[in-house]
Amino acid sequence: MPAGVRPAASILYLRAPPDGAAGLEVLMLVRAESGGGDLRSGAAVFPGGVLDARDRAAHPWCLGLDDATLGRRFGLAEGALDYAVAALRESFEEVGLLSACAADGSAVDLSPGSALHAALQPWRQRLHGGEAGIADLCEAFDLRLDLRDLAYTAHWLTPPGLPKRWDTRFFGAAAPAGQVAAADGSEAQAVLWTTPQAALGGASQALPFAVNAGPGGGLKLLPAMRSMLQELAAYPTAAAALAALQARTDIPLTMPRRAASRAGARIVLPSELAYAEIARLDPAGRGDVSCELLPGRAVQLSPRVWRVTAPNPGVMTGPGTNSYLVGAGADWTVIDPGPVDASHQQALIDAAAQAGGRIVRILVTHTHRDHSPGAQPLAAATGAPVWGRVAGHPEWQDATCVPAHQPAHGDLIEAAAGVCLRVLHTPGHASNHLCYLLEAEKLLFTGDQVMQGSTVVINPPDGDMAAYLQSLGDLLAEDLDWLAPGHGFLVAQPQLVLRQLIAHRLRREAKVLAAVQAHGPLPLAGLVPHVYDDVPAGLHGVAQRSLLAHLLKLRGEGRVDQARSVADAGQGGAGDSSLWSASA
Repeated sequence: MPAGVRPAASILYLRAPPDGAAGLEVLMLVRAESGGGDLRSGAAVFPGGVLDARDRAAHPWCLGLDDATLGRRFGLAEGALDYAVAALRESFEEVGLLSACAADGSAVDLSPGSALHAALQPWRQRLHGGEAGIADLCEAFDLRLDLRDLAYTAHWLTPPGLPKRWDTRFFGAAAPAGQVAAADGSEAQAVLWTTPQAALGGASQALPFAVNAGPGGGLKLLPAMRSMLQELAAYPTAAAALAALQARTDIPLTMPRRAASRAGARIVLPSELAYAEIARLDPAGRGDVSCELLPGRAVQLSPRVWRVTAPNPGVMTGPGTNSYLVGAGADWTVIDPGPVDASHQQALIDAAAQAGGRIVRILVTHTHRDHSPGAQPLAAATGAPVWGRVAGHPEWQDATCVPAHQPAHGDLIEAAAGVCLRVLHTPGHASNHLCYLLEAEKLLFTGDQVMQGSTVVINPPDGDMAAYLQSLGDLLAEDLDWLAPGHGFLVAQPQLVLRQLIAHRLRREAKVLAAVQAHGPLPLAGLVPHVYDDVPAGLHGVAQRSLLAHLLKLRGEGRVDQARSVADAGQGGAGDSSLWSASA
């Protein structure tokens, strides 16, 4: 655990709506407003708080879990049970719910009006004030903390760079029968049972207290609460949710990151595309790295690498085409100058000057029109030669890109003194596609071989699905730490990403084969809805190009047949009106 981080625990109590409605409800409390950098100020959270040194004394008073068993789940040699104890203790202090039973495991009456309920109430303040520990309460009333159905749910660590940080383990449990939640008026200003949808702002809800509204008019939620509520919203009942939580075997650590955006400071989750780059550029959590790709802004990714994103966002280009500068000192090489845009070409020249040098070479990964057209004006402005390869088919290509040199697979390019790029010919997306490997950083400039957040289009005749999959497989053999895509942020875990891309393409290929077996013979347009039923209809025209690439690969392997129309025959068999069926 990092220095200064406080261990904490929290519990998600779930129940069926008391009015018999469908769905589930979860208990939340609203914390008091406070300062001092406490992100929880005024937020709606699940009951919980920091561990108390006396929580460990309650181990003998626990029923259903032991420290060793929970420790194996946590990856802790000792002290795991402290978190479960703390979650139950904090719940009792803050909202008055206590998961407890008799020594033999039988239920005890803690409902309002019962003698035991009345006797326990003063203990909420005693625990909160540190006058006693939860073990003292259990001993005084011969109770056991009931952990028999407690589900370990999540593990979150507050972002680095904040003045207060918590390492929190979350648990899930059914709400104790017969008990009524009541705020302590100190840490908990109010409590409510809410559906996940209402808490997220997806449904109107009258709240019995004043609370800061979050996005959509819901509660003010921290990222951990929002994430878990979104997950709970997918379950039809509390029982279904608890069963799913109980079945979990792998609970990863989730640590958000602080970042900058045009709208101001924000928190970025590991599931977001910018996360890995922010972690690389700002490990200490300063919060000054942007979570947006802003056109024209030069971003230093390492002492040897800068990035400038072109102002050409769109469906096919994402946030825009990335141009990279690689080098050192006075010499800088541009990889992919992007589209023809005077402001972008000037931004590249300015970035080289900001890095202390000038542009001496222009490399293109391929000649699609969002990557290479800027080469000619940039070369004219700087005198730098253009290097790249000529595509095997002119369709969809940039005819203005006439390279002075065509690198071969395995060539070494000295971008600057001591800064070497190795050329990797990776055909598939385009026949002339090249990747460039900065071996000193194990950083691969992928062009469109890998596009962050989506798959690339393979468009015959120049695009070739079999060649694309082979190129992905070849990259698995490279020693890589990072990917620098033509569209998107830096990508970590390259081998995992490459394997996922291959698996995705093979799953799509299996759907293609199943579709022609079930519905063929059909033309491309007839197959698209069956193969890309998980893709919005507005993108089916683009998807049809990759579908053709899959079919041509399968035809080459003898697994599908193509009945060419007269029109297709004149186009070499790559038209839209052929009929496709499974091979006999």
